[in-house]
Amino acid sequence: MNDVIRCLLTRRSVKKYRAEQVEEEKLEQILQAGSYAACGMGKQAGKIVVLQDPADIAQLEKLNAQILGNPDLHPFYGAPTVLIVLADPERGTYVEDGSLVMGNLMLAAHAVGVDSCWIHRAKEEFASPEGKALLKEWGLSENYVGIGHCILGYAAQEPAPAKPRK
Repeated sequence: MNDVIRCLLTRRSVKKYRAEQVEEEKLEQILQAGSYAACGMGKQAGKIVVLQDPADIAQLEKLNAQILGNPDLHPFYGAPTVLIVLADPERGTYVEDGSLVMGNLMLAAHAVGVDSCWIHRAKEEFASPEGKALLKEWGLSENYVGIGHCILGYAAQEPAPAKPRK
């Protein structure tokens, strides 16, 4: 079976991670694949912010959990790396562009042996005053919209097999 097709058919979302950090070489490959995602008119509306510092991840996770309505939850599942995909809303295809970045990130991670999961609520996070402050801290325009979080790491347990296709 073709390697790309195999990745498409076998990637699964992981919701429990070991503390082991993703190797720099693998992370760079994943980020490069994300940056090559298809985009409307070649405008490259997406931006990727990498968080690996546990305090930074905890701060964002707390904000995500509050938006979810339960501040005691851990919606990043212990993943040691969080890739935040943001997009410029001035581009007409920003949601689609950012979504394709997310897809490329998850498939590239699987291709190099790293597990992943798409975590929602980025839009709400970066529309909030706390999120706007983070964008400013990272040197990004406060206009950027959150598309999603691609959490990365190594599974603490084997992911469930795929459900039969409909």
